Amino acid sequence: MKLRFLAAALGAATALPFGAANATDLEVTHWWTSGGEAAAVAELAKAFDATGNKWVDGAIAGSGGTARPIMISRITGGDPMAATQFNHGRQAEELVQAGLMRDLTDIATKENWKEVVKPSSLLDSCTIEGKIYCAPVNIHSWQWLWLSNAAFKQAGVEVPKTWDEFVAAAPALEKAGIVPLAVGGQPWQAAGAFDVLMVAIAGKENFEKVFAQKDEEVAAGPEIAKVFKAADDARRMSKGTNVQDWNQATNMVITGKAGGQIMGDWAQGEFQLAGQKAGVDYTCLPGLGVNEVISTGGDAFYFPLLEDEEKSKAQEVLASTLLKPETQVAFNLKKGSLPVRGDVDLAAANDCMKKGLDILAKGNVIQGTDQLLSADSQKQKEDLFSEFFANHSMTPEDAQKRFADIIAAAD
Repeated sequence: MKLRFLAAALGAATALPFGAANATDLEVTHWWTSGGEAAAVAELAKAFDATGNKWVDGAIAGSGGTARPIMISRITGGDPMAATQFNHGRQAEELVQAGLMRDLTDIATKENWKEVVKPSSLLDSCTIEGKIYCAPVNIHSWQWLWLSNAAFKQAGVEVPKTWDEFVAAAPALEKAGIVPLAVGGQPWQAAGAFDVLMVAIAGKENFEKVFAQKDEEVAAGPEIAKVFKAADDARRMSKGTNVQDWNQATNMVITGKAGGQIMGDWAQGEFQLAGQKAGVDYTCLPGLGVNEVISTGGDAFYFPLLEDEEKSKAQEVLASTLLKPETQVAFNLKKGSLPVRGDVDLAAANDCMKKGLDILAKGNVIQGTDQLLSADSQKQKEDLFSEFFANHSMTPEDAQKRFADIIAAAD
């Protein structure tokens, strides 16, 4: 891996234009490796390179669950990158507490991040003991059901407008040889789908009681039992997906091999790359067409403390560049996410992005579970739902009991 990073840096150095010989190379690690994600991260690299510095790409395949342990190991092992992606929330909390991450408060104050970053919970997630440690770059919401218009046409049924209509259409899809619901094999996908079902079926208030207040009684109660019934339907409908990566599951929807997918708005980057148009080729249902909310999770960049003074100065330039209005627009239009700035022009947004912007403007938002649960509690939840979706002998009742135990012990 070090040889690959070195080769990338040397290749970048030879490509520097005349007059930029003193440009500083910064290695930036992230897990954006699908086609749509790569197109989006290229916009960040282009914006940083325009400052006279050089983005040295350190993409790690396998999504966050694979990438984060590698990132953390490098930082704690004394081989830090210059900047690294994490999700908004508590994933870098222990690194900050160990004194390994850079304080960005001066930059944030100078550039008025508290005034321009909306909603304020995004910057709150970067703040520990009053100091700001990360630069948020997008709002990614999990709360979407993506539907293939072609799949429903082939099955001879109307494109659903709600989760219940989707479940009711499943037999027709199966009869046409189409997997109703694509769910990839990575644990975070099943856990994320459950979180979306919780908001849609049990409502925003119960979601917050469980994940924000850690209310074990609610987690074990009748309203969440309805969510587990819906998760059981989702498990049955996803049988036959047989792919691992989320973007492979998205591709099943794009190609009409699956009727739908519960996935965050990053899926839009894949639809866009495939040349599909929102509202024509595919349909999006925020809140599964039941409770239209946006979860304000997403991605942020953290900056490990470095001894190299030039690289430290370049870190400041990168942090500033990530929040520039033009960077925010270019990146988020490719990524399918919403900008963290409330003052940018997104006239080019597609129908689904406009739905998300409208919900955000109404203030109908929730925090993502990455913001509400520790990394350890998140991992326990992912393990549970990975097993639940894979093992059909586990009853919804047994899964709910285990879930309630996780919430009772969560921090």
